[in-house]
Amino acid sequence: MKQTTDAPQGGDVAEMLCFAIYSAQHAFNQFYRPLLDRFGLTYPQYLVMVALWASDGRTVKQLGAALRLESNTLTPVLKRLEAQGYVTRQRDPEDERQVRVRLTEAGRAIREEASAVPQCVTDTLGLGDAEMRDLVQKLAAVRDRLAGATRG
Repeated sequence: MKQTTDAPQGGDVAEMLCFAIYSAQHAFNQFYRPLLDRFGLTYPQYLVMVALWASDGRTVKQLGAALRLESNTLTPVLKRLEAQGYVTRQRDPEDERQVRVRLTEAGRAIREEASAVPQCVTDTLGLGDAEMRDLVQKLAAVRDRLAGATRG
């Protein structure tokens, strides 16, 4: 059995961990596209909506931290969501430097129907709850180690 590594022997990218993660992300994007099309959402927009459904009225900075996105990446996503009528962006009256993002009625209205999306992923992957949690934890550990290495 060949060992998976990030230093391929013989140039086989299929053996690289980074390629497995990259290609899985590409497959996720392809999988989510038809599920989110009915809402007019892209995958990054969907993630913003999920974060707001969990805690509405977050600042752009708080959303960026939760989604691990810089404001220059997040702001265009928020502008598109606002143009679609799903969110509003307003300066915080208590701190004008902060912009608060709030769901509109339309943004709250799609929550129930969109809540079926994660189950589609679970059903397709065929993983149990414990396996899914384990996989998420392992991938989060990989992400955190890599992020820590780039900060140092």
